[in-house]
Amino acid sequence: MNQTNPTTPQSNYSLDELNKESRMGSFGTETAREVRIIDLSNFESRKHEIAEQLWQAAIEIGFFQLENHGIPQQDIDHAFAMTEQFFALPNAVKAQYPLHRNAGWESRAQIRPSTKTADQKESYQITRPRMQGLWPTETELANFQADMLHFEQQCWTVGMQVLSCFAYKLGFETDFFRHAHDPSQAEYQSTLRMLHYYAVDPALQDQLGLWRAGAHTDFDCLTLLFQREGQGGLQVCPGKDMDSQTWTSIVPRNDVITCNIGDMLTRWSDDILPSNFHRVKNPAPDEYQGARYSLAFFCQANEDIMIESPLQKYPAISAKDYLQQRVSANFSGKY
Repeated sequence: MNQTNPTTPQSNYSLDELNKESRMGSFGTETAREVRIIDLSNFESRKHEIAEQLWQAAIEIGFFQLENHGIPQQDIDHAFAMTEQFFALPNAVKAQYPLHRNAGWESRAQIRPSTKTADQKESYQITRPRMQGLWPTETELANFQADMLHFEQQCWTVGMQVLSCFAYKLGFETDFFRHAHDPSQAEYQSTLRMLHYYAVDPALQDQLGLWRAGAHTDFDCLTLLFQREGQGGLQVCPGKDMDSQTWTSIVPRNDVITCNIGDMLTRWSDDILPSNFHRVKNPAPDEYQGARYSLAFFCQANEDIMIESPLQKYPAISAKDYLQQRVSANFSGKY
């Protein structure tokens, strides 16, 4: 795939990350890359070994997968079942829980700086302190709140294990990132995002400007992504390859968590740990055309935490201000 995609003129943003993203709208080319699979079994006794493996995978492409991560497969499967049930609700019901401050439901509202077109998806975001009035009722979806909060907690636990390894390698205190992502605080803003990419409308299949999700880097420290086998489309491009825009397709597996470094951690590491670009392409004519579901957990530092680059490569900024600027650029300032 070596076509180029004409895009609207680049926008100028106050954050360098967004200016980079605005240049990533072309189709580019594809290549094979190794995707490291890191075994998290016996984590406490193997932490330093695991930390070395994570570090090497992260500094090379900012992308890796986790196996034996401790979340039972039945819990992951149940979270996907609840996700499908939520998105099957009538739009009029989902619209009662609209997106606000990174919590609630939206549909085709996210317009990436890279593409200037709306992602072909809907999402529902769970950010614990911001959920008042945003949960479906028990009549609409029984046990949804309790079950999804349980899954969110499981994701947080795995995320903090991985981030503790990066704290160790960066020379930070062991619990540095656990403190920065403290769910007991009102300023907590890590988010579990349920995603439904719409089945491809045959009438729109040849519109190359439409993406299920345009190219972007994540705003957070670390993203945990759960995918379903047979529902592909995810592609990654390390930041070091952004000029050539060379992408690698990731074949989804039910039994691994796909992870990438986000821009908060890139700042905290003075660019040692690179966030990578990724996107979800529309399927080719010979690929599965149906709905695609995924679950993403974003380890986003609490609002009151200052993201301070140790070597002062980046100016200090609060996690609240940083996230607000990134969200505003993706949702035309509406959310």
